[in-house]
Amino acid sequence: MKVLHITNSIDKSTGGPARSVPQTCVELARLDVTVELVTQESADMVKLAERAHLTVRFCSIWQLFLFGSRLSSKEIDLIHLQHIWNPYIQVMAFWAYQKKIPYIITPRGMLEPWIMAHNSWKKKIALFLYQKKAIQRAVHIHATAQMEAQNIQALGFTKPISIIPNGIDLTDVKEIKKKYGTRKMVFLSRIHPKKGIELLLEAWRNSNTKGWTLEIAGNGDENYIVSLNQSAQDLQNVHFVGAKYGEAKWNFLRSADVLVLPSYSENFGIVVAEALAVGVPVITTKGTPWEDLEVYQCGWWIDLSVANLENTLVKAFHTSTEILEVMGNQGRKLVAEKYEIKAVAYKINELYKKILN
Repeated sequence: MKVLHITNSIDKSTGGPARSVPQTCVELARLDVTVELVTQESADMVKLAERAHLTVRFCSIWQLFLFGSRLSSKEIDLIHLQHIWNPYIQVMAFWAYQKKIPYIITPRGMLEPWIMAHNSWKKKIALFLYQKKAIQRAVHIHATAQMEAQNIQALGFTKPISIIPNGIDLTDVKEIKKKYGTRKMVFLSRIHPKKGIELLLEAWRNSNTKGWTLEIAGNGDENYIVSLNQSAQDLQNVHFVGAKYGEAKWNFLRSADVLVLPSYSENFGIVVAEALAVGVPVITTKGTPWEDLEVYQCGWWIDLSVANLENTLVKAFHTSTEILEVMGNQGRKLVAEKYEIKAVAYKINELYKKILN
């Protein structure tokens, strides 16, 4: 079986898919799936070495158009498109259809209600011109959570949907959290309006945070980050600390007693799994598919509002170090049971077999 994975970027600045897509490709190759990952070169890409059954091809959008024109259904069994809206993905959707090569689409949260409402007129035009047709022509849709699948169906798409979460490579976790009681809360993600940072700052401002610090890590639009910094100038215990990658990311997570991700919308939120993997409880919202935080008692899953954030901050501040450690252990158990990358890749491989048989 040969599968092309198409993603427009694996640059670290682009968020979770830049990590989860390459990791999935590596694990699929270990299952003897012949994988070619096609993407664009950039300044700060996730490191991905070629190995048996895995090759990486860097194409500009114009090179991709030429590459797609030369594809053959005799050589490629399946194409897996990672994302929507982006022209890079649409080029390959076009060629897959022309060459009669079946393809799967993983929307990566790009059909979630918050995303659809943002620049909605552009989305409506894109749906009319190309995106609706590209999704309808897919043989299958891959959603990363039940909530995402329901939102896709609510838009009227009737293609079969399989729900397989993103995975994380637990071998990347060299050390788990040992010391609780640091009284530090962290945010780690792209700095973007959909992440709810303004609401978090307002809730922090309204709460008695004495003895606690909030560190906000990530990159994003520079003007937006400057505006957030200005709005937080009165908060002496809030610090913007820049992007964190590699071991610096894991150290940053381990330094916290709690991770907070107050997003309006996430199809998955891989940083939640990463925090849980090192033993850090999480506060996140019902705009994310993390009901398991309540099921496994390893965090707080709330409706997004300033008042709810305030109440949950207070709960976290008053949770003993002993309970935080218990919650951390429960979180590590959750990730090991449901989100380990090898198990996720196995499910994706089984999906490929089902489609092609």
